[in-house]
Amino acid sequence: MATLRGLREVPRHLLVCEKSNFGHDKSRHRHLVETHYHNYRVSFLIPECGILSKELKNLVMETGSYYFVKNLPVHELITQEFINTFVKKGSCYALTYNTNIDEDNTVALLPNGKLILSLDKDTYEETGLQGHPSQYFGRKIMKFTSDSRDSRLDLREDKIKLLYLFLFSCRLHLIKVIELEWSIRYLCFGSNIQSNEPKPDSKKYERILWSFKEKKPLKFDFLLTWHHTGVEESMMSYFCNYQIHEHQPKIAVSTVTDLQCPVLQSSELRGEPEVSCSAGELLDWLGAVFCNAKLNNEPNSFISTYCCPQPSTVVAKAYLCTITGFILPEKICLLLEQLCHYFDEPKLAPWVTLSVQGFADSPVSWRENEHGFRKGGEHLYNFVIFNNQDYWLQMAVGANDDCPP
Repeated sequence: MATLRGLREVPRHLLVCEKSNFGHDKSRHRHLVETHYHNYRVSFLIPECGILSKELKNLVMETGSYYFVKNLPVHELITQEFINTFVKKGSCYALTYNTNIDEDNTVALLPNGKLILSLDKDTYEETGLQGHPSQYFGRKIMKFTSDSRDSRLDLREDKIKLLYLFLFSCRLHLIKVIELEWSIRYLCFGSNIQSNEPKPDSKKYERILWSFKEKKPLKFDFLLTWHHTGVEESMMSYFCNYQIHEHQPKIAVSTVTDLQCPVLQSSELRGEPEVSCSAGELLDWLGAVFCNAKLNNEPNSFISTYCCPQPSTVVAKAYLCTITGFILPEKICLLLEQLCHYFDEPKLAPWVTLSVQGFADSPVSWRENEHGFRKGGEHLYNFVIFNNQDYWLQMAVGANDDCPP
């Protein structure tokens, strides 16, 4: 019965809320955006707005393309040519596509030049590389085989427990994370290379390259994107020997009429009874708005019983824009900056929001913090930008994640 109750429980989440001002010297807003590398969806909501300004509209339309490369060998990401062409001349991001972090091998390339691999036990041992076990898979589970689909699997547990573990795909796999102890960004900088980072002609580099190229060749479908300045070689031409496709982010816009919005005060992060709503209540409300859920808790509704937190006010219209794709942190920084300038001229709206969701199956969330899927795989953040340049920042992750920075 305890297990059945567990199936109905809401997954545990971690939510960090803070407030600051964009003008403060120690404001962390830019750093936190830049270190959330793999972004899947960006949404912003502007109350009392029906048409975007020209500057915001141009920025949305120029989010930038990303690329899908099929069956790309991992060793292509650590060749000297790739490093010189992309890693050293900008910020390069890569993430395996259609892989489940709790079931499959996954790979991510970070803009600081680090290659992160999340591998099952067999693959990890076959590569012969040095790594460490995932912190979200305990010793008890490591006694069992990594093939959760084998009906002969003896978990020494009752059948209900087995069903629970299989449904959420959390505990039956042996996942290890390998962080290569060198930065491919600095492979060619002879005088700047630290002693523990291999040079291109070093034995350590040759061994890593040999491991991916000959000992245990790994191929994945990859999403790649690249932020750079100036005219450089394109990824389309560089990976012309592979199946590569260029994609543009999908943009969805809508105008929500008669929207019931919570009342907020920038100085009251926790809210004040009968005066203003809290940051947590706002985040719940935003989720309902993004899902196009009804907010009035109608008695004949069998879909949602949610209602807008109180106190609230009704705005005649609100502009909602959602961008979906592989979105660069650099582009999100520009969008955040432009939303701050939205209040340079007097506006009816007291605040606007910018929400960013990361890929559920990315091996990292912020910086190099390990990310796990557990029951949802969420890692996201939300800015509430007030007309006095104060802001709230909300960062949320699931149970298999470190606390947001």
